[in-house]
Parts: sequence; C-alpha cells; structure tokens
Amino acid sequence: MDKLKRMATFARVVETRSMSAAARELGMSTSAISQQMRQLEAETGVVLLHRSTRKLTLTEAGETFYAGCANMVHAARQAEQQLADLRDELVGELRITAPIGFAGTTLPLALAPLLAQHPQLKLRLFAGDERIDLIEARIDLAIRVGRLADSTLIARPLAQVEEIICASPSYLQRAGALKQPEDLQHHQWITLTALGEPQFLDLSGPNGETRRVRVEGRIASNESQSTKHLTLAHLGLSRNLATEFAAEIADGRLVRVLPEWCLPDVGIYAVTPRRDAQPAKVLHAIKALKAALEVH
Repeated sequence: MDKLKRMATFARVVETRSMSAAARELGMSTSAISQQMRQLEAETGVVLLHRSTRKLTLTEAGETFYAGCANMVHAARQAEQQLADLRDELVGELRITAPIGFAGTTLPLALAPLLAQHPQLKLRLFAGDERIDLIEARIDLAIRVGRLADSTLIARPLAQVEEIICASPSYLQRAGALKQPEDLQHHQWITLTALGEPQFLDLSGPNGETRRVRVEGRIASNESQSTKHLTLAHLGLSRNLATEFAAEIADGRLVRVLPEWCLPDVGIYAVTPRRDAQPAKVLHAIKALKAALEVH
C-alpha cells in the first residue's frame, strides 16, 4: 500500500515538474517527497528522475513508469467516482424481495415512476412469500409483512394496514351468514400457512369488546395469492390485507365478513442489511413505497 502511495506521489511530481510544487499540493515537505522518490528508485532498481538545482527530467525508464503510475491514479479516481455515483445517483441494480401479493400490486405502482425517471436504474424483483437470506442473495431491500423475527437486519416501518376476513357471496349463500365472531369457527377456512395448524383470531368489536376465536384451515397454503384464488373459488373464508382484497371487494367477487369486528392492523416494513451508507436507489425506493402505502 505504501508503494502505491509513492507511485501516486511520483506521478504528481512529474505532472507538476517540481518536488516543491508537488509537496505543496500533497501537504508534505519537500524533503519527504525527495525521500519517497529515492525509496521508489531503490524499490524499482532503476533511476526514474534526473535532478538538478533548476529542474527535474525523466529518464527513459521514468517515462515508462510514469505512464503506468498515471493510469493507476486515474483508475483509482474513476473507481471513487463510480462509488460516489452508486451512493448519490439512482443508477445500477436495485435488488428487492417482497411477498407475491405486494410485489404484484403496491410495489409496481410505487416504483414505476422512479424507474421511468431514472433510466440507468435497473430493478431485480424476487417475489415470494418465503423469506430469503438477504446477505446471501445480495438483496438491497426486503418488504416484510407482519411480525418481524429478531435479527441483525434493520427494519423501517412503512405502514400499518388493515387485515380483514373475506368470502365469496356464493360460499356465504351456501354456508350461511355470520352474525358474531364465534360463528367463524364453524366455517371452512383457507389459511396462510403451509402447516395447517390452528390459528387464533383476536377481534375487537364496535363497543370495545374483544373476542379470541380459534379457527382451523381445511386448506392451507404458504402463498397469499393462492389463498385469495381459493377464496374466489367459493371454498371458504380467508384473511388477508385489505389492500390485497380491495379489487375483488369493489367488483363484488368477495364480501367482507363481520365488518364491524376488526383484526389488529398488520405492519409493513422495509428491511435492509444495514442502516448506514445506504445508496440513493434504496432510500428513494423506500420513500416511494411509503408514499404509495399512505395513499392506499
């Protein structure tokens, strides 16, 4: 490393044509510059500079060596600029992982303007409800929905979203309407878990009362979109974010069940491997996602 510094110093001596001028630019003494040049010549085994009281001239070997040193300095400055661009500009590859439902709805709407405004920004989207290792997959930003596991990852809250229970009108017509929370345990359930274990629903009523109801899934899946499609197929009740059911409720294909009883809101988080030194592309993506969730 010290030799590389001496090579950079040599290049500056040649470019300023003076050890004293190079010393002033580099914040060093002239004697320190002279000592570094002697040491560099000793390391290379050749004379690089002819010195006189009036001027410095390069030897033939010095000319060849200078070209390499100048290229090295230029490459180092270029690398620094590329890092600065990645830090400060919206360029390069942005790697995001998100649940399938979120990746198919909110995320495209939020990031489309960003991608349109910054043509040098590339998006690599990994959609899936299984949580992947961010470090191993080189993920810049992960969207997490629900309770977060303890980890060294950094989580920033984006929004709190309402979770609701829905069914198709055909299913409710066949299975019967629900009038109170206890009715939930007597219906067919499509649950978002691959294991199919029982789930407990904590509901708050219109007058402040609370109910905890145990339900068990006849159908279980580890993927949110499949639970929605199975609900649309009239196979039972399911719970999901209100934003995931919004279009189907609007066109009448799904109906909210027990709308006066509320499940706890679900947190949506932006998760990154570290808090400091986040590049501009990550910070702008988080800002865009937060704004999109506030609208909805």
